[in-house]
Amino acid sequence: MRAVNLVLIGYRGTGKSTVTELLAMRLGWKAVSTDAQIVEKVQMKIPDIVTNHGWEHFRNLETQVCLALKDQDRLVIDTGGGIILRPANMEALKPNGLVFWLTATVTTITRRISDDTQRPALTAGKTFLEEIQEVLTERTPKYQAAADHIIATDDLSPEEITSQILTIARDHGINLSC
Repeated sequence: MRAVNLVLIGYRGTGKSTVTELLAMRLGWKAVSTDAQIVEKVQMKIPDIVTNHGWEHFRNLETQVCLALKDQDRLVIDTGGGIILRPANMEALKPNGLVFWLTATVTTITRRISDDTQRPALTAGKTFLEEIQEVLTERTPKYQAAADHIIATDDLSPEEITSQILTIARDHGINLSC
């Protein structure tokens, strides 16, 4: 059995951060958030990075983080929702990673992230709901192309999602021992 990273992709509010922490605890692996790595690297919150330097700069930082993670092993990686916007990011993460796309309906996402103030708007002049719908429409084909497996999280607890991921990883012959 080979060792590998578990990589979680998907729109914000689909459960990536919570499930990453649960997986890391169950496996004894290190949990890594690409967004947290960026914040730590530049000592700024993401809204401040985007306001002061723009989305392109943020995406450049995101790619640097992916490249830094590409040769590491036994990580559970919580990616930012836009990680799939640059092919280089997934090219760095996929060779040593089993990629899980966590999905949820627009209704579920809206309920889960309506109080999130840590993310700047992704589209100008749109309502919160319109933004989610537009961004999901744009990103869905990219998530599909990047994913090895898809898990709909709407009606699942974080523990149930974690169990599904572990079962799939074992079925792939992934070495999940410490």
